[in-house]
Amino acid sequence: DNPLAAVQMGLIYVNPEGPDGKPDPLAAAKDIRTTFARMAMNDEETVALIAGGHTLGKVHGACPASLVGAEPEAAPLEEQGFGWKSSYGTGKGADAITSGLEGAWTPAPTRWTNAYLNGLFAYEWELTKSPAGAHQWTPVDAPANVPDAHIEGKKNKIIMLTTDIALIRDPVYREISQRFANDADAFNDAFARAWYKLTHRDMGPHARLLGAEVAPAQLWQDPVPAVDHALIDAKDAEKLKSAILDTGLSGTDLIKAAWASASTYRDSDKRGGANGARVRLAPQIGWEVNEPAVLKKVLAELEDVRADFNKKAKGGKQVSMADMIVLGGCAAVEKAARDAGVKVSVPFTPGRTDATAEMTDEASFEYLRPHTDGFRNYVADVHYRRPETELVDRANQLTLTPPEMTVLVGGLRVLGANHGGSTHGVFTDRPGKLTNDWFVNLLDMGTEWKKSDAGEYLYQGVDRATGKPRWTATAVDLVFGSNSELRALAEVYASDDAREKFVRDFVAAWDKVMNLDRFELKRVAAR
Repeated sequence: DNPLAAVQMGLIYVNPEGPDGKPDPLAAAKDIRTTFARMAMNDEETVALIAGGHTLGKVHGACPASLVGAEPEAAPLEEQGFGWKSSYGTGKGADAITSGLEGAWTPAPTRWTNAYLNGLFAYEWELTKSPAGAHQWTPVDAPANVPDAHIEGKKNKIIMLTTDIALIRDPVYREISQRFANDADAFNDAFARAWYKLTHRDMGPHARLLGAEVAPAQLWQDPVPAVDHALIDAKDAEKLKSAILDTGLSGTDLIKAAWASASTYRDSDKRGGANGARVRLAPQIGWEVNEPAVLKKVLAELEDVRADFNKKAKGGKQVSMADMIVLGGCAAVEKAARDAGVKVSVPFTPGRTDATAEMTDEASFEYLRPHTDGFRNYVADVHYRRPETELVDRANQLTLTPPEMTVLVGGLRVLGANHGGSTHGVFTDRPGKLTNDWFVNLLDMGTEWKKSDAGEYLYQGVDRATGKPRWTATAVDLVFGSNSELRALAEVYASDDAREKFVRDFVAAWDKVMNLDRFELKRVAAR
């Protein structure tokens, strides 16, 4: 229902012959729009990238694909991993076949020009087939003015693919293409910007880029303001933590807010995280997983504490909401540990700043919405895999090791961080205290677990001797007792002498998540 990449597996993001090989330009336009949107490209960026990419080079289809051998893994041993061996002529140059399409888009395919767009509008196009039998388009009454790439003196006509014709058949793409055809400077600028986005997006936020030639921050780079004030020190942080706890906000709600802010981070493209405090902006503030009503209450109280501090602070000191959200979580974790009999200090490093709505691409951030979050025992109505599998994926995106994942799940359960206040998996009779009760009770052999009729992925734990109900749990909870590797970790934290180790390890993992997007700290540490 919501794939991550191409609309069809093949040579490129979309089938250049048209959807499922059917040469329908309007249907191809639909696939193009869908696929490029998944790369966070709008219509103008899409046209610029296609037009720029097809200004240079050619496609190769000198013969049917049946004359091309098996892929490397299926090829005979003697081919030694090369594969795709062609039995047509030399198999290269004029005899090459890759896509099965054949020809160049412009008369000068080694030069940067506006000829691709001009050619699209200059001719009528008729559906033809390449020498390999692939659907492509040839201009009516056009001269053969393309020097052959391999045969000296030979000239060919330009060609277009179904996905090219889509740019003049789709009304929105046509308007953009016409504008670029009439204004080469606008096209050049749009291509440069879109190409920069395409080739740099997976490098993450602008803060990660280094060097004198780094371009100004773009919206798609999730910019945050630079720090323009003195930062709070350790004494200020302690005063703020006390003020936060004095608001009457529950430790559970403070922990939920901090987790909601920081756990959006995903290491695959370095997006998300607590810096910027985008949890207070659309779309994140409205996500069901973040319990909007509770989150807004927490943010309002934190803002009041922040405003009071900033008003009274001397020496130019200020504190951001991004830091306040994390600081609130730190205060709550410390109190929960203290209430459990363990004194601990949760590390805190100020320096986060607050992004604005103008700095935030709502549509792009919507792709970070969690469908499940095993750390909060949350499963949306629409999800794609079992929640315990999704937990491992989310932990990987948070760069967590198996022990870190394990200690965070157990700690967040006893802290009451479940979505909606659910009691599933809250294996303790003293919630809100940072104890190792979750592990102890999970591994209690006196509990017998059975599938529950209350919902999918839910389980009922009963006293093995009396049959009386003890706990309810989700698949995420029980996987830590079922999977041998996770059970081994759970046994460590369930030990009688593991109380302080559990707290220390939880704090370390918590601090790690809170700072995942603090790229400037990692840079300093690496020096």
